[in-house]
Amino acid sequence: MNKGAGLTIGVIALAVAAGGGYWLGGKGSASHGESATPAAATSTEPAKKEKKLLFYRNPMGLPDTSPTPKKDPMGMDYIAVYEGETDDEPTTANQIKISTEKVQKLGVRTEAAQLRILDKVVRASGRIEPDERRMYAISPKFEGYVERLHVNVTGQPVGKGQPLFEVYSPELVSAQREYAIAAQGVESLKEAGGPARDGMKQLADSSLLRLKNWDISEEQVKALAKSGEAKRTMTFRSPVAGIVTEKKAVQGMRFMPGEALYQVADLSSVWVVADVFEQDIGLVKSGSKAKVTINAYPGKTFDGTISYVYPTLNAQTRTVPVRVELANPGLLLKPSMYAQVELPVGAKGQVVTVPTSAVIDSGARQIVLIQQGEGRFEPRDIKLGARSDNHVEVLEGVKEGEQVVVAANFLIDAESNLKAAVGGFGHAAHGAAPKEGQAAAPGQPAAKGASHQAEGTVDGIDAATGTISLNHGPVASLKWPAMTMEFKAANASLLQGLKPGAKVAFEFVERQPGEWVITAIKPLPASQGAGAPAAAANPHAGH
Repeated sequence: MNKGAGLTIGVIALAVAAGGGYWLGGKGSASHGESATPAAATSTEPAKKEKKLLFYRNPMGLPDTSPTPKKDPMGMDYIAVYEGETDDEPTTANQIKISTEKVQKLGVRTEAAQLRILDKVVRASGRIEPDERRMYAISPKFEGYVERLHVNVTGQPVGKGQPLFEVYSPELVSAQREYAIAAQGVESLKEAGGPARDGMKQLADSSLLRLKNWDISEEQVKALAKSGEAKRTMTFRSPVAGIVTEKKAVQGMRFMPGEALYQVADLSSVWVVADVFEQDIGLVKSGSKAKVTINAYPGKTFDGTISYVYPTLNAQTRTVPVRVELANPGLLLKPSMYAQVELPVGAKGQVVTVPTSAVIDSGARQIVLIQQGEGRFEPRDIKLGARSDNHVEVLEGVKEGEQVVVAANFLIDAESNLKAAVGGFGHAAHGAAPKEGQAAAPGQPAAKGASHQAEGTVDGIDAATGTISLNHGPVASLKWPAMTMEFKAANASLLQGLKPGAKVAFEFVERQPGEWVITAIKPLPASQGAGAPAAAANPHAGH
C-alpha cells in the first residue's frame, strides 16, 4: 500500500468514527429527552417576581393587622402576609367553600326547610294558692270572751257545721233575754188586740233581727223562743268543709267585734298562679287548657283551665300572672307548692320552618347556612317568627326545600371565617384557609379556620366545661413556641379516656378569635415522645 492510499483510508475511518459517535450521542440524548426539555425551559424561564407584602397579622389569630412590623402584648412578632398566600375566592362573594374532607371531619349535617304546623307550648313557673272564693273567716260581730275551743290546731280538717268554739258575751245574753221576754209577751197578748199587742210584736221582731245580725242560727232562735231561757254561751260552727288555715282564738281571750278568730279554706279546688313572660302573654287566652306538674309528684300531670289573665305586669320580672283552676282530689295540691305549667297555644297553619339548631344568633342578627353544592355554603340573614320546642318559623330569607346546616355550624364558622364572609370584623385577606393540599408558607401561620396539628402532654381536663389543658410543642403552621394552653373540645366524647400525663397528638381549629377548638385527638404510644417541653421552659404558660 502506498503512502497516499493509507492517508485516504485514515481520513475515511476518522469520518466514520465521528459520524458513529454523533449517532450514538444523539441516541443517548433522545432517551433522556423528556427530562432535558424542562431543564432547558427552566434555564430560559425568567426569574420570578418578588412577592408583595400586604400586611402583618396577629400571631394568635386575633382580628388585628398592622401595615408595619410590631409585637403583641406577649412579645410575639406579628406575621407577614404576602400577596398570593390566601385561598382562592369562592364562586360568589357571599359563598363559603370548605373541602369535602373537612365537611366529613366536622360532621356537617343538613336538613331541608319544611312547611309544618308549629305546636308551640308556653312554659311558666307558678305556685299553688287557695281559691279565694272558697276561703271563710269566722268573726263574731259582738264583744265577748272565748269560753271553749272545739278546734284548737291550725291545719285541722273540719266538716260543714262542725263546732269551732264557744263564746260568752254579756251583750248576747241580754239580747237573748230581751227576745225571750218579747216572744212570751206576744204569746200572752195573742187574744188581745190593739196597740199593746202590736207594740209587743214590734219589740219581739226588733230583738229577733238583732240576734240574726249577730249570726245566731235559726235553730238557736227557735229553741230560745220555745224555752224562754237565754243561754250563757253561743257556739260558732264552720260554714264549709275544709282546712283550718288560721287560728287566732285562745281559750279565755277577749275579742272585739269583727276580729277574725278562725279562717277555713275549702281546698277541693285550688289555683295555680303562673308567671308568663311578657313576650308570650299575647298567645295565652282564657278558657285554654293547661297541664301542671309538681316536683312532689314526679310523672303525674294535673289538667286545668286558664280562668283569668291578670291585667297587670310585674315590672321587676317582666311577667304577667295567669290563673289556672285545678281540681284537687285527695288534697294532694297544697298551698305554696311550686308548679311547672305548660300552656299549649293555637297554631296559625303551615309555615316555613327550620330546626332551631340551624340558627346562628348573634343578638343583632340571625343567620343560617344554606348548602349551595358540595362543600359550598351561603350565609343568609333571616327573619324569625313563632317558635316551637325544636323548630322556628322563618318569615324571610329561606324558602321551602332549601338545605340548611343543622349541625357543626360553629365549626364551619371557624373553618371558613364566617364573620369576614358576612361582613364581620378582621381583614378579608387572612380569613381564608390554605388551598387544598397546600401547607402554610414557612414562617407564616395558617389563616383562621385552617386545621393545625401538634403533639403534647395532657395537663388537666375539665369535663364540666369541655376543656383540656395541654402542654404542647411548637406549632409550625401558627409559628407558636412550646406552651401550655387550654383548648375546647368539639364534643365531649373526644375527652373520654384521657388522663393527665398522657402523651397525645391532636388537631385543632380556630372557632372564633382567640378560641381554639380540638376536632381530633388520640393517645401516642408510651415509647413515642410528645414533643412538649417541660412547663418550666414555657415562656407563655397559661396563654
